[in-house]
Amino acid sequence: MAAIWRLFSEGFRIFFLAAGVFGAGSGILWTLPLAAGGAGMDALSMAPSQWHAHEMIFGYGAAAIGGFFLTAVPNWTGTKGARVGYIAGVFALWLIGRTALWPLGVVSPMTAMVADLLFIPVLAWKIFSQLLKRPKPQNMVLLTMLVALWVSNLLMHLEWTDLTDDTARQGLLGGLMTLVGLIGVLGGRVTPAFTRNAMKRVAVPEVDWPHTPELLNKAAIATSLVLPWAAMSGVDVLLATVALIAGAVHLARLSGWKSLWTAGQPILWSLHIGMAFLALGLILWGLAGFGIGQEVAAIHVLGIGCVGGMTLAVMSRAALGHTGRTLIAPGPVAWAYGVMACAALIRWVGQSVLMAVYDFTLMLSGGLWVAAMVLFLIAIYPMVIAPRVDGKSA
Repeated sequence: MAAIWRLFSEGFRIFFLAAGVFGAGSGILWTLPLAAGGAGMDALSMAPSQWHAHEMIFGYGAAAIGGFFLTAVPNWTGTKGARVGYIAGVFALWLIGRTALWPLGVVSPMTAMVADLLFIPVLAWKIFSQLLKRPKPQNMVLLTMLVALWVSNLLMHLEWTDLTDDTARQGLLGGLMTLVGLIGVLGGRVTPAFTRNAMKRVAVPEVDWPHTPELLNKAAIATSLVLPWAAMSGVDVLLATVALIAGAVHLARLSGWKSLWTAGQPILWSLHIGMAFLALGLILWGLAGFGIGQEVAAIHVLGIGCVGGMTLAVMSRAALGHTGRTLIAPGPVAWAYGVMACAALIRWVGQSVLMAVYDFTLMLSGGLWVAAMVLFLIAIYPMVIAPRVDGKSA
């Protein structure tokens, strides 16, 4: 009983665990039917690929976001974290949404829409109330990303309920670009900062620390905030243009972050690789929008390499820090970082280069995604169910 209570005592505990379980489970639900020629997916009320994309973004992605915000915002504002009752309640809303979208299609599309759209507003209101205690513009603007995530989800459901004719694609891309945009903003803060802190601890001269020109930072934040709305506009050339600019800006920032110095430190290089996939995926997406390369390949570079890789990196680091552990990635997590990166690369190669073995690379990439999630769970489960190892209160 104490372990269950503890699981809901801090946002990262239940939501990071749920993200790992759901990431592995939904990956299996998607990969096994594909291996069986699509068997078992015919009961869906939407295209199977749309269910898969939706649950990766608004299921897995939303759980990772929920755990992150419920953990980080109290630190930013000096406020108390959410109470057990709230965390249990908002988690129940997330779980209701996942159950409503279960691939057997046991509820009506309208019921599923109502159920699935509850989680983000309840989460956003809590985050808003905490941010008001210390309303810094750089943090308040993140609320617009939660709005974008909710609107993206709404657009998908509107088509599934036949209230619109063709908005699911806009919603899918809007949701993905919201996650990518959040990573652009937050990853742009923590990646150079954590690298700089590690350098300070070993007395690396200040001249060799990560550095980003302020103009690049502003451009990266601006384009990251615009990305989801450009995606939801339905104007493909607009999204392609914004993506190309954003990708180039993020790549330019990354070039000054001393990535090579992090070799041998998985807790750091995982962040750098996630940001590299962000830049690469946006550039590939932009090029695909102008007829160069495959759109689907770019989507998976962003979805697996950037979102998958960066969420594992941030969730594992946050779990270590907030349970009083040393910031050194446990072996299974370090392997998970590498396996996730391989999954993204294999998915891209199969879609863009080795089309003759596309089906094999699709299965292999899906299997590696599941393996990365299982490795993450092996490491994080003991952290989230046990008290802090340093004896401090939460």
